Amino acid sequence: MGGTVRISRMLWRAGVRGVYMEAASMAAVAVCIGFWLRAKGYDQDERGNAERRALFVGLWPAVLWLIGQSIGEAELIERIELIDQIEQRERTV
Repeated sequence: MGGTVRISRMLWRAGVRGVYMEAASMAAVAVCIGFWLRAKGYDQDERGNAERRALFVGLWPAVLWLIGQSIGEAELIERIELIDQIEQRERTV
């Protein structure tokens, strides 16, 4: 669990926000649907490859969404730690 938080914090500090990853997840759903609809226009020989591409892209949304959630949790942890540091400084002053 510690490694996940560390990676999430690193991504958050690099400027990646959970909302961005969640938006990318929704975009991946749209791309998957687009690939699937486009596959319907191909003949039977080419349709299999197009459908496999749609299924592959269809695996992305869940992963992107979970990464976004993890980054959001890391952001909350960062904010809580920052508030604790500020409160400790106020106590010492």
